[in-house]
Amino acid sequence: MLETLTEKLRKVSFAEVCIYSILYLVTGILMNSIGIYFEIVRFEYWWQIITCYVLYMVPISILIKEYSFFNQYCYGLLAIGILELSGYTFQTSYVYPNNILSQLFTPYNLTLAMTLFFAVYFPLGNMLVSYIYKKLPLQKKLLQ
Repeated sequence: MLETLTEKLRKVSFAEVCIYSILYLVTGILMNSIGIYFEIVRFEYWWQIITCYVLYMVPISILIKEYSFFNQYCYGLLAIGILELSGYTFQTSYVYPNNILSQLFTPYNLTLAMTLFFAVYFPLGNMLVSYIYKKLPLQKKLLQ
């Protein structure tokens, strides 16, 4: 049977949620900074980093973390595609004119290129969170 997001979230420890949140927040800040520095794309508002990377991507990552790398990537394509399309449609994401990615992929394919790139965050993020969580001393029992 398919588990709901609520059921899957209940199975995730507080420590894991913190790792997801910190990892995705740092990634969001870094990616937005890179986008601004190289004048590719940027969020219009600083708080979008939190809403997109933490409030949107973390629950999706948790929801799909049990699937294979390929399936996580495919679900990530859908999730990021919706996010990218809505960001450019509602103009909450700004694309710098004649940026390097627009020149490489053409302005018409920029959203597709961004979606194909950012969808890999879900499987890679899940792998990294799992690795970090297993390395934390929180896993050890008190009476060892």
